[in-house]
Amino acid sequence: MLHSIPLITTLATAFGLALLLGFLASRFKLPVIVGYLLAGILIGPFTPGFVADTKIARELAEIGVMLLMFGVGLHFSLNDLLAVRRIALPGAIIQIVVASALGAGIAAAWGWDIGAALVFGLALSVASTVVLIRTLEVGGILESTNGRIAVGWLIVEDLVMVLVLVLLPALAEGLGGDTPNGVPGNLWQTLIITLSKVSAFIILMMLIGHRIFPKILWKIARTGSRELFTLCVIATAISIAYAAAKLFGVSFALGAFFAGMMMRSSDFSHRAAEESLPLREAFAVLFFVSVGMLFDPMILANQPLQVLAVVSIIIFGKTIAAAVLVLAFRYPLNTALIVSVSLAQIGEFSFILAGLGVSLSLLPLEGQNLILGGALISIAINPLLFKIIKPLQGWIHSRSAVARTLETSIDPLTELPMTTDQKYLSSQVVLVGYGRVGRRIGEILRKNNIPFVVAEQNRKIVESLRKNKVTAVFGNASEADVLVQAHVTHARMLVIATPKVFETLQMIKIARALNPKIDVVARTHSEEEGKLIMQEKVEKIFLGEDELGKSMGKHVLKQYSKAS
Repeated sequence: MLHSIPLITTLATAFGLALLLGFLASRFKLPVIVGYLLAGILIGPFTPGFVADTKIARELAEIGVMLLMFGVGLHFSLNDLLAVRRIALPGAIIQIVVASALGAGIAAAWGWDIGAALVFGLALSVASTVVLIRTLEVGGILESTNGRIAVGWLIVEDLVMVLVLVLLPALAEGLGGDTPNGVPGNLWQTLIITLSKVSAFIILMMLIGHRIFPKILWKIARTGSRELFTLCVIATAISIAYAAAKLFGVSFALGAFFAGMMMRSSDFSHRAAEESLPLREAFAVLFFVSVGMLFDPMILANQPLQVLAVVSIIIFGKTIAAAVLVLAFRYPLNTALIVSVSLAQIGEFSFILAGLGVSLSLLPLEGQNLILGGALISIAINPLLFKIIKPLQGWIHSRSAVARTLETSIDPLTELPMTTDQKYLSSQVVLVGYGRVGRRIGEILRKNNIPFVVAEQNRKIVESLRKNKVTAVFGNASEADVLVQAHVTHARMLVIATPKVFETLQMIKIARALNPKIDVVARTHSEEEGKLIMQEKVEKIFLGEDELGKSMGKHVLKQYSKAS
């Protein structure tokens, strides 16, 4: 009876086990992703007991990839992508070459032929966009400069893999495999067709999508129906991703990403991101469950040394190569560590490439299993690697003068200009964050001639502020260097206009260490977070709903008194 409703059965078992094992993983201080992967293994075909429908699970996971990348696009403008092109483009390409060479080299040492070695190496070279975005979101650094570099790097990798997936069938026969029917044998013809399709899609999205999507969102929003608005967001993400794959040969993930980027220009982009968040979270869980379902645990017992070699290439080989590349482009050590750790895993494109390699008789099934094993282990370990970045950075600094020099940023926006008026650097207000709330605070301070320095981690905002003669410094204020540059030591007040509670607590500790007498004002989204912040003895906490209720109440009383 259960197998007569495979979709419901798959959803029920996947979500139920993911919840249980994710909770247990959390209790044991492990990333919840580990629980999701274990859930997939338990309902997969390689373990005894109930087996979920693998095909349905993969399709549901693909929807999660679309929605996740659409959400990323909503927060990632074309300018953000172009801003990191100088490091993301050459860095991603060089890193793919290095990682592919490492993977192909070890495959050749195992006695595999050139075709198998090439596919194997390429599969190990590309990181999972889903895992990367999820980890950056959890760490609160998705919209930081380091986060944008990592995302831009992954987008370049995805574009390269799109070309590889299209070109591989045409090259298969020359590499010792089979050429499927309907695939052009001419390599240059295939390359030109592929590049033309991808270029046509990007141009179409930039010229037409940029104008159409925001207008559609506006018209739907005017109906006042929340259901229609949410449906519009989901339909746009999935439909554009599907059309991109069918008409232009672009991956679902890349198609959804560009759809989100085009809709970002709408005034409702923030709401669109919020409305799609629950579905994105739910289907992201299914992605990790589907990865677990593909994994045969017996490979750990049968080929432990090969699995160890694969994991070493993914976690150490790619990480070291990426770190060296980032440092070579004269970025600070912190950026090198974050970007390199972001790439220390493999995912969806690796599975697709491995499956294609097997179907073309290029890659043996053993290679596919090793890729899946490396993916599962690296995905499980990746969140742990992020947690050791700061301790590792401190350890390197304490032992290397070169590392301390590398950490010194050459970015002029991270330091206040020498010409900064000294009145802004004594008894000033340090305003952290210049978004919707911070901007309004800044306008009030400016109208009342109160000197203030803005600390903001959106580079574009800092550039705009400086053009308008507003004193601003670029960086994350939860790092001591940024608050030092904002001259918090001589400030009268620290106003934290960003709602991230853990970063807020860190800012308060740093500010109090540098300036024990400073007054601190902060905002929060909930009473529970407010209680945590109040433990630091701040002067005032502003809760959004509370302040809104007070303002509306005062307005009602004022209007009521007029009427009476």
